[in-house]
Amino acid sequence: MAAAVFFGCTGIAFGPAIALVLLTVAKEPLRVIVLVAGAFFWLVSLLLASLVWFVSVRLSDRGDAALQRALLGFGAAVSVLLQELFRFAYFKLLKKADEGLATISEDGRSPISLRQMAYVSGLSFGIISGVFSVINILADSIGPGTVGIHGDSPYYFITSAFLTMALVLLHTFWGVIFFDACEKRRYGCLGLVVASHLLTSGLTFLNPRYAASLGPIFIITLCTGLWAFVTAGGSFRSLLKCLSCKQEDDSRVMTYSALRVPCED
Repeated sequence: MAAAVFFGCTGIAFGPAIALVLLTVAKEPLRVIVLVAGAFFWLVSLLLASLVWFVSVRLSDRGDAALQRALLGFGAAVSVLLQELFRFAYFKLLKKADEGLATISEDGRSPISLRQMAYVSGLSFGIISGVFSVINILADSIGPGTVGIHGDSPYYFITSAFLTMALVLLHTFWGVIFFDACEKRRYGCLGLVVASHLLTSGLTFLNPRYAASLGPIFIITLCTGLWAFVTAGGSFRSLLKCLSCKQEDDSRVMTYSALRVPCED
């Protein structure tokens, strides 16, 4: 039973991310490099957030439970802000790299577009964030022990898996929206991305009232996904075309009327 819970929750948490990596990233070396570098940037932001939280806890009264809970919320907010700051730094780095790739290419165009880099970087942020948020939970799911034996919720593992899946997808969507907003200088969109990230992190403090946290987070995920889809240039027509799996017929018939051979002098 413990193995089934482990593999099931792992599949829920990282199934969509693994599918996206295999289908859209693994075959392109440049996308793999962007994916790995994005994970490094997120790890640096986590390191700095951990240092801020560690120092604040050390300097506070560790016997005050209310203060420690407030510091936990403060640490989560600092972590979100640092993640978005490093997302911006990664955007600037990829922008420079895009200009360099365009310079050395034969046709003057970069082999990977900025939108593709935005998608891959968001996916990398989501995967590494999901790994760090759920890895200890998955390790505990192997056992020994039974969840809920002392009256706690028996849905702890599966809820954590669904929350991780939502977090991975949200980071992917945030990456697309954030890069587009930086490119077009839409500061309102940047603020909405940061605000939705803060709101999502804040909703997790409602646990173990999972209905109060999981539902709103998935609503945010759906709305953000639609926003990212439109931002990337998607439309209802393109969505139907993708779902139908039909290719356009590029064969064109050219009809020449009144075709004349020029007269020789």
